[in-house]
Amino acid sequence: MNKVVVIGSGGAGKSTFSRQLGERTGLPVHHLDALNWRPGWEPTPKDEWDALMRQLVGKETWIIDGNYGRTMDVRLAAADTIIFLDMPRHLCIYRIIKRRIMFHNKTRPDLTPGCPEHLDLKFVKWVWSYRSVSRPALLQKLSELNSQKTIYILRSPREVQQFLDQLPVAKSTI
Repeated sequence: MNKVVVIGSGGAGKSTFSRQLGERTGLPVHHLDALNWRPGWEPTPKDEWDALMRQLVGKETWIIDGNYGRTMDVRLAAADTIIFLDMPRHLCIYRIIKRRIMFHNKTRPDLTPGCPEHLDLKFVKWVWSYRSVSRPALLQKLSELNSQKTIYILRSPREVQQFLDQLPVAKSTI
């Protein structure tokens, strides 16, 4: 496990899981939301984003969390391990609402400074419809990659914890 993609619905726990996985494995973690959003929620221009994706996946080791469908194939092709956090819809909705309350007028640790937490109806609808709209195509894509990649589909917080618990702790670099 050297190049890991972590994907799933908003509120699935991608950033938290990726941070914990990075602590456990010693792999560097890259949160796509932090890389995409500039202060004031300004998105990175597409040409810069594409160049950044090529640069990131060209590195020897990484964990990259986030979806960003337009460039997902670049990350999936470069990854040796794909982890899909396939959490229940009600849990994802609960988590995005909780996150909004916890980080009211603050920026989450996995975002760029100057991007205070917000929650809009479009995002809520995307999370709500993820299982019926985005998930089927993603599962199809993963089934096509199955023989070439190591793929884990984790369907509950318990499965996430069990996955992390079975990993050896990385040797300290101190």
